[in-house]
Amino acid sequence: MTQGQVLTIMRDALITGLSISAPLLFVSVAVGLVISILQAATQVNEQTITFVPKIIAVAIVLIALGPWMMSRLTDFTNRLMVNVLTFIK
Repeated sequence: MTQGQVLTIMRDALITGLSISAPLLFVSVAVGLVISILQAATQVNEQTITFVPKIIAVAIVLIALGPWMMSRLTDFTNRLMVNVLTFIK
């Protein structure tokens, strides 16, 4: 296994991981920002208010994008398994 092959695998793994986690992170940050703005506007200083809306938003994104995320992971795994013999040589 050459250094180039290892770097290619790592690059693909990082890109796959980032593309799968990005929608969840963006939604969580956006909901947190909206809730923080509402808390600042209403002067409610409760720290736990953001958790329930974030959990609901992330669950909705998981339901909506779950099949896409699973197909991305499956494609990455299939590419690794198909090329495993070339990596061993």
